[in-house]
Amino acid sequence: MEKNDILKVTCSALGTQGEGIARSEDGTVLFIPCLLPGERAQVRVLKVKGNIAYARIEDLLTPAEMRVRPKCAVFGKCGGCQLQHLKYHMQLKFKTGVVKDALRKIAGLDLPVAACERSEKEYAYRNKLQLPVGQRGGENVVGFFAERSHRIVPTQACPLHADWAEGLVRALLGFMEKCGLDGYDEETGQGQIRHIVVRELRKKYIVTLVTTVPELKGIDYFFFLLDKVFPEYSFWLNVNDKPTNVIFGEEFRLLKGPGFYDCQDGGLTYEVGPRTFVQVNENVRGKLYDRALSFADEGDTVIDCYAGGGLLTAKFAKKCRKAYGIEIVPEAHDCAEKLKTDNALGERMENLCGKVEDLLAGVLEREPDALVVLDPPRAGVARGVLELLIRKNVGRIVMISCDPATLARDVGILTGALIEKDGALVKAEAPAGPYSVTCVEPFDMFPQTKHVETLVFLSKKSEGIVGS
Repeated sequence: MEKNDILKVTCSALGTQGEGIARSEDGTVLFIPCLLPGERAQVRVLKVKGNIAYARIEDLLTPAEMRVRPKCAVFGKCGGCQLQHLKYHMQLKFKTGVVKDALRKIAGLDLPVAACERSEKEYAYRNKLQLPVGQRGGENVVGFFAERSHRIVPTQACPLHADWAEGLVRALLGFMEKCGLDGYDEETGQGQIRHIVVRELRKKYIVTLVTTVPELKGIDYFFFLLDKVFPEYSFWLNVNDKPTNVIFGEEFRLLKGPGFYDCQDGGLTYEVGPRTFVQVNENVRGKLYDRALSFADEGDTVIDCYAGGGLLTAKFAKKCRKAYGIEIVPEAHDCAEKLKTDNALGERMENLCGKVEDLLAGVLEREPDALVVLDPPRAGVARGVLELLIRKNVGRIVMISCDPATLARDVGILTGALIEKDGALVKAEAPAGPYSVTCVEPFDMFPQTKHVETLVFLSKKSEGIVGS
């Protein structure tokens, strides 16, 4: 098989990235985006690596009953969505399978996995929009990156966001054209505008424009255009002049509005700023947090690691004897402190700013019987933190993860399904770790995409249900 070969194939399954999997007559396994199980298609080979190849659909010969028409004009080009062509109930089934397969293949754990909890909204559910800005053929472009690249796919509107997204793109391009501003070129480092990021907070908005320069001419004209898009908003200018893939630089300057907004959730008031982490799907976040809370009793102490702006920490503090929140981002820590004050949580909530690796041991010294909650970024829990939990004999752990692969690794370490051998993690013949898994529950925080949020509850084997 060679590049540009044309083949007719039948899809047998979906891969973990949402792509179709087929096998050619010579035994080569092909990965084909937007192809569904049971579908037959004519495809063009794009890349060959040994007995694996990547291809694209040239002609869909036999569509599957589970196929639907995507809502987005750039679906299949933009890297944001992978599943818009699949009926929603089948997306949920797929995500349940992804979590189960990751635990089995990576950690060797054959665990029961609950059916993926659905999202109330299949579209227009995201409360955060993040758009790169660049150049193509001498013209400014705003959109999303193509899959596995930094090539911007121009986008007028995104159906995962509300209608304001289209107005925002139009306003930004109009401002740049009027004021002679250029999108950022990653190769040359030229151009003033790198990203625009918007957070929606129940009809209030935080707009952050990321630039390479500390001052922009004509910024008042941009405000004039944004006034037509957003009923109430704050505007931050962030300067990032470094050759990096990190979106934000260190310097934030507030140019319009209060900068931070108060929000309500379950009787709590919390504050959000331009860098505060908040789950992007409010409906599913509520379901996820309620489930996490169900594992704590009124007399418990809870340690919430990777606590963000402190909303979940405060929910635990409101229910339990006391809750600690550990968060590394100073702005998020400050928001958690304000949340504590605004909700009169007093000594029931204590926020610590720093790395979980540095602070957790000290809290466990004071609170050895605490329920520990782990909600790490995509990279998963630091190995030292997992080893500390084992060493400190922590009785109960709630783990929340947005990546099934790192989740499987971390659960594998805690259960002893993965052990270190010659500097690498390998599957144990039989799990002999101190923890067992009581439940594995996926939540569809990200409809239309390959991503899934998962909650796992682990307990000491003498106290819990052995899950493997």
